[in-house]
Amino acid sequence: MTMTATAPSLSETVTASFGRKRRLTFAIPAAVLAYLVCAAISFDIAGLVQRARFDNAAILLSDFWSHKTHVTRDNRSGDVVVAIEGENKGTYPRDKLPDWVAIAGPVTTIDLGQGHVVTYDDQGARYVVPGYGTVDIRPEGGKPVLTAPEPIPGWISVSENKVSVTTDAGRFSYSRAKVETFKYEAGWERWFFTLDSPFYGKGFGELLGLAVSGDRIDPARSNLGYMASEFWTNKMWRHGDVAWAIFETILMAFLGTMTAALVALPLGFLAARNFNPLGPLRFAARRVFDFIRGVDGLIWTIILSRAFGPGPMTGAIAIALTDTGTFGKTFSEALENIDEKQVEGIRSTGANSLLRARFGVIPQITPVLLSQVLYYLESNTRSATVIGAIVGGGIGLLLTQAIITQKDWEEVAYYMVLIVLMVMLMDSLSGWLRRKLIKGA
Repeated sequence: MTMTATAPSLSETVTASFGRKRRLTFAIPAAVLAYLVCAAISFDIAGLVQRARFDNAAILLSDFWSHKTHVTRDNRSGDVVVAIEGENKGTYPRDKLPDWVAIAGPVTTIDLGQGHVVTYDDQGARYVVPGYGTVDIRPEGGKPVLTAPEPIPGWISVSENKVSVTTDAGRFSYSRAKVETFKYEAGWERWFFTLDSPFYGKGFGELLGLAVSGDRIDPARSNLGYMASEFWTNKMWRHGDVAWAIFETILMAFLGTMTAALVALPLGFLAARNFNPLGPLRFAARRVFDFIRGVDGLIWTIILSRAFGPGPMTGAIAIALTDTGTFGKTFSEALENIDEKQVEGIRSTGANSLLRARFGVIPQITPVLLSQVLYYLESNTRSATVIGAIVGGGIGLLLTQAIITQKDWEEVAYYMVLIVLMVMLMDSLSGWLRRKLIKGA
């Protein structure tokens, strides 16, 4: 007896389809959640959070928008130095000390505000903390000995050779070699004029008066020119060097991008199916594009720096090499998607292949080419910062140097702000050029 299979009804088919979609709807989020849980376990996210030092992060963030003044005494010689960020170029002369530091013979008094007072003398150092008491440190046998109210709170760190105190008013550190107090103040101090400048400490109104009608401080030049020179050659912030570094970074990106575009355009014709009938040659050209763009620009930078030495030009070559592969691929694809009718119209006039490319092809692909080149110019401006840190050029080098010191974090913030402004400027310029060159607006 033969059994005849009956086809499922429409309602059964629709129900089964909805069932599969419903299972798929729950399966995808479940798979993503399982992957995230696996990643969290593999990378030990919980342990990473546990090991994180959020107090150090808070100090780092405060260093971005503030500066600290070091009051340091050498415990061997007794010399006291008051300097911004502990740098020689930011050292206060004895006749221009900040009003919260007083030096009278062997006694140095530091008023951190809110009742916090630190005193250095021949017996050691003391820190009076309101609401807690006096942290007294005296050297015995070459090591600091702490006397403070019990129990010792967590904001006082005690080791065999060092005692550190961290409060909202500032930080204090005593070791065998030196005793040091840090006071944080808002702002990027000495950003306009350094301590040795004749314009230091003057208000905006006084500076304006000197620039407009005041007697010349230097008979050889105007006060306004003198101010501009003092600002441009600022020893702490090096505004002139920073401006040149920004120019180097933009130039690195511009040379690399434009060189890549000029080299990739003829190679794009070589890799385009409708312009090169030789399959093996097209295949070889496309594989070359894949190879040079498959290796990251940073890797090319390291290789080229070994070959040509450090410098901005090495960074420009690395950008050009990487972008040649990218532009070659995008340009060849644009060439393969042109409207052949326009080329046929030019061919009907008896034009040779060069004229057909000039009048029938280039006008079609120009918007795509310009859009790609301008986008990569904008992107390479940002990439040139990292490349410059490797090859020793541009703003990237200054940023790396500031990070390595582990103390000039306000300079790091300054360079980061300039990099963001540079990228925003290049973005606006790129958009304006696209509108002018492509849309004619």
